[in-house]
Amino acid sequence: MSLSLKSIRDCLLQENLLKEFIVAEKWQLTLPDSLDNRLVKDISYDSRTVTSDTLFFCKGLNFKEEYLEKAIQSGLELYISETPYDVPATLGIIVTDIRKAMAVLSMAFYDYPQNKLKLIAFTGTKGKTTAAYFTKYILDHTTNNKVAMLSTMNSTLDGKNYFKSQLTTPESLDLYRMMAEAVKNEMSHFIMEVSSQAYKINRVYGLFFDVGIFLNITPDHISPIEHPTFDDYFYCKRQLIAHSKTVIINHESDYFSLLKEMATLKQVPMIVYGTEKNEAVDYSYQTIPGDSLSFTIRSAKDPLNINGNYRLLLGGDFNKGNALSAMIASSLVGATQKDCQKGIQEATVPGRMELLTNNNNAKVYVDYAHNYDSLKNLLAYVKEEHPTGRLIVVIGSTGNKAISRRKDFSKVLSELGDVAILTTDDPADEDPITICKQIEEHITGDVKIRTVLDRAEAIAEALRISQPEDAVVLAGKGADQFQKIGGIDTPYPGDYQIAESIIWHSKK
Repeated sequence: MSLSLKSIRDCLLQENLLKEFIVAEKWQLTLPDSLDNRLVKDISYDSRTVTSDTLFFCKGLNFKEEYLEKAIQSGLELYISETPYDVPATLGIIVTDIRKAMAVLSMAFYDYPQNKLKLIAFTGTKGKTTAAYFTKYILDHTTNNKVAMLSTMNSTLDGKNYFKSQLTTPESLDLYRMMAEAVKNEMSHFIMEVSSQAYKINRVYGLFFDVGIFLNITPDHISPIEHPTFDDYFYCKRQLIAHSKTVIINHESDYFSLLKEMATLKQVPMIVYGTEKNEAVDYSYQTIPGDSLSFTIRSAKDPLNINGNYRLLLGGDFNKGNALSAMIASSLVGATQKDCQKGIQEATVPGRMELLTNNNNAKVYVDYAHNYDSLKNLLAYVKEEHPTGRLIVVIGSTGNKAISRRKDFSKVLSELGDVAILTTDDPADEDPITICKQIEEHITGDVKIRTVLDRAEAIAEALRISQPEDAVVLAGKGADQFQKIGGIDTPYPGDYQIAESIIWHSKK
């Protein structure tokens, strides 16, 4: 991959991002003839990975000039920034918005890989990962396993080998590098989750999706370092509608009328789905009586040909809605009804609704539920499945972000929980004791509360106190095999593996 400095200039001018070039301490809008055809052979925002042919992006609120100085000491000659720096570089490219510049230049550097893939994007407060996995299972049948995916839990660029995701939506430079790798691996479809932060800080600036799916919206990620208000969070979320060629919207979502109005205003073709009780939908789903995992999809016209009966491995009505959104999206990019039926019936999601049985026959649910709505839906489902027993919940809350979740968890535990075991869940730079206390102080009613900071010990305690008719819910971590402590991803076996090991060893 390479890109000439002239092409970079043209690209920035086209997007109205170029402020000036700095060449030998002179500010100008043109490039010297000697630099016009110079090639950039790598792009990076990591000052530790540069050469003389790298274009280095000075980005981020925490960027320090010393990073650029160290990069120049390592041979860097070309940098791009919103701020001119007094450094001995061959060329400084000064732009109005460094993140937008990084997005458009990354596209160009990797030769616009998005144009060589069918792009499917999910956004919503809950359900993105599950719906993305459903879509991959379906399209694997359609394409003979030529589906790449970026998800909160795991990602794959060759359809087979998975790696841990660092961000729900990667930085733009990483995103286009990954897309280019997927193209190189002969993938035909690319599924991704799009977070509110992706639009807030322009990680997907200028990117249009073949199909965008808006699942739902409830308050989340409200904190000083994410979104200051729900309005800001919601505004960023719904930008997916304006950047999709076709949009699929959940009729049950809060603020549905505004979502529909936005699609209409932007002239984006729209498909609306929901439950049987809503008449004004294009596709609806209904549970088949007597079988909580089977459901029927109906449409008056059914141009996608997906009317029929389906069966899930994952419980919960909310997963039927996720499955329907995935089937509509998949059908729009080539899937048949048979692909949908096979994919939905086979789909599993790491850390989602995974079920174990304790030695005393108490059921143990492992789920990634990590915000108000997902936790409420999970606990409501489990309580319905186990009406005579107690609901024992092991839960914590993340540090340094989504502070509003702590009070939200308290509310759900007060409404549905019987025993709450508060523990550690990615505390980052915060004290996990403080986080647990903030959850505890808002819990009301007769909920018995225990705090066990070591998460493995908290799981062991929940299993130990459970009775045969109880249900134990391990919420928040799912299949995540790291705990974020300070700035370090600390290895963690995962809730399922810990619970399974405790159950197995207690049999002896």
